[in-house]
Amino acid sequence: MESLDILKIVAAVLALAVAIIGHEIMHGLVAYMYGDTTAKNAGRLSINPLSHIDLVGTIIVPATMYFLPILLGGDSGFLFGWAKPVPINMATVIRRGGYNAAMQVDLAGIVYNFTLAVIASIVVVAMAQPTTADSLVYLFTYIFMFQLLVINVVLGVFNLLPVPQFDGAHFLMHLSLKYKINAVAEFFYKNERYGIIVVLVILMTPLKDYLLFLPVQTILGLLTS
Repeated sequence: MESLDILKIVAAVLALAVAIIGHEIMHGLVAYMYGDTTAKNAGRLSINPLSHIDLVGTIIVPATMYFLPILLGGDSGFLFGWAKPVPINMATVIRRGGYNAAMQVDLAGIVYNFTLAVIASIVVVAMAQPTTADSLVYLFTYIFMFQLLVINVVLGVFNLLPVPQFDGAHFLMHLSLKYKINAVAEFFYKNERYGIIVVLVILMTPLKDYLLFLPVQTILGLLTS
């Protein structure tokens, strides 16, 4: 494996860690603003990666998505994953701030991802395309910021999808409860256990081209134009 390949892998892994760990911490921080100390008491507001590792979402899925295309004779795939969800006592959040507060908690990670993507896009656009004459530090910085841009857009888009267990579904649950459309909330609540199955189906089928790649490419085009 060439040094450039190692550089790309390290940059991608670090960018993924920043994206998914920060995403979860933001959920906990916003909940903490509304009096819920569950995440803080569990040590989940820490930036220590070991506190947030999920076997499937942080290790198996990212490794499969990245290396499987290589094993099949193609280029490396994109990195996608998730961290272990932070524990939140949503009843406390709702009691203190109502369903609007609950929806803020739901969207906190997505807002973090898109904010980080915008910052990374500004840096990428400002930097000159690296060449063989540039230092490894410059090359690593460019690759890291580019990966940070792509990964955060992917995570932001994916979490907006109304997939059970994911932020988009949680937002719709609390929005429907706010307006007393209980059937919607009940649907997502009853089907939460199938969330991971829905995720894998999307990632392993052409559905990802329409639900993930198309909106991601559109947003990346806007951010880098």
